[in-house]
Amino acid sequence: MAHTPMSHISADDVRKVAELARLALPEDKIATYTVQLERILDYVDQLDAVDTSEVPPTTRAVEVVNVSRQDQVKPTPVREALLNLAPQREGDFFRVPRILAD
Repeated sequence: MAHTPMSHISADDVRKVAELARLALPEDKIATYTVQLERILDYVDQLDAVDTSEVPPTTRAVEVVNVSRQDQVKPTPVREALLNLAPQREGDFFRVPRILAD
């Protein structure tokens, strides 16, 4: 099956994408990146032509199942020792510098 690219990517398109992505592309590489981006978009266009109507949506190629258990509170015998290691302590908590203004 013959395939025609969806659109032509220009050097200005590559510069604009680089600007939006905050990338500093050297001017001597723009032509290379233009060809590469055109090929990438052409490939995506080919993938778009594949019939996936019978394929169920998924977030990954291999399904991952979380193994869950009930949370159980267990006191630790070293709690006080850990709290005492903090540079600053406030009761049963670590005291840390404020990072947000009022």
